[in-house]
Amino acid sequence: MSFCLGMKVAEGLIGIADTRVTSGTEHSTARKVSIHQNGRHSMFVMTSGLRSVRDKAITYFEEVIQESDQHFDKLYKAVNAFAQQIRRTAKEDKQALVESGLPFNLHALVGGQLENDGEHKLYLLYPQANWVEIGPGTPYYIIGETGYGKPLLDRALSYDTPMELALKIGYLAFDATRTSATDVDFPLDIVVYRRDTFALVEHCYEREALIATSDWWQEHLRLLVDQAPAGWIAEVFSRKPSAAGRLAVKPAAS
Repeated sequence: MSFCLGMKVAEGLIGIADTRVTSGTEHSTARKVSIHQNGRHSMFVMTSGLRSVRDKAITYFEEVIQESDQHFDKLYKAVNAFAQQIRRTAKEDKQALVESGLPFNLHALVGGQLENDGEHKLYLLYPQANWVEIGPGTPYYIIGETGYGKPLLDRALSYDTPMELALKIGYLAFDATRTSATDVDFPLDIVVYRRDTFALVEHCYEREALIATSDWWQEHLRLLVDQAPAGWIAEVFSRKPSAAGRLAVKPAAS
C-alpha cells in the first residue's frame, strides 16, 4: 500500500508521498512521485497501486512528454495523455494480471501548472483512466492508505490554509498513517509548487529529520485527551448498575 497526498490551497500545491513498497512480507524503498519540469511546464505525478503497472505507464508517459511537451499548454491535456498510457498498459497487461490473481490497480494524482493554465491544477486519475479535478470544496485527496490521515485533514485543512501550515497538516496526516499502517513509512518525498511560479521544489526526508515533530504531536495529543471536557464520563461512572447488570439510563425527555 502507499500514502500519497495531494493538496490544493489558494497559494499552490503540495504533494507528499511515502516510499515503502510492499511485496508479500518483503519491504523495499522506491519513489512514487515523478517530476516533469520544462520552462513554463511544471508538473508532478504521484501513483499508488501495482508497481509494474506504475512503471510501465510512467515510462510510456515520459516518452510522450519528450515527443509532445510543447503541445501540452494546459495540464488537463497532459492528464489525458497519461490516461491514454494507462489504457495502453491495461490492454497489454490487464488480462495476464487478472489470470494471475492480481487486480489492474493504478491510482494517480497529477498536479502542476502549464503555460496556459490560469491557475495551479490537481487531478485524480482512477484505474479506468478517467479523472476528476480536485478543487476548493475538498482541497485534498489521498491515494493508498486513506483512512488514518483523513480525519485530521477534514478538520484542519481548508482552501485558504497557508502553504506552510498545509504542509504541517499533511505531514501529520502521513504520521498518523505511518503509525497505524505497517506498509507506509519513511523516507518521505515532498513536492511544493507556488502558484504562477512554474517552479517545483522537492525534498526527501528521512525519519530522523522529522521525528521530533511526530513526538511533539503524540505527546500533545495525550495531554489534550486528558484535558478534554468530561463531565459526562463522571456521570457514567457515578451510577450504580441496574438489577440486570447494566447502567441505569435516565429516560429521554418527552
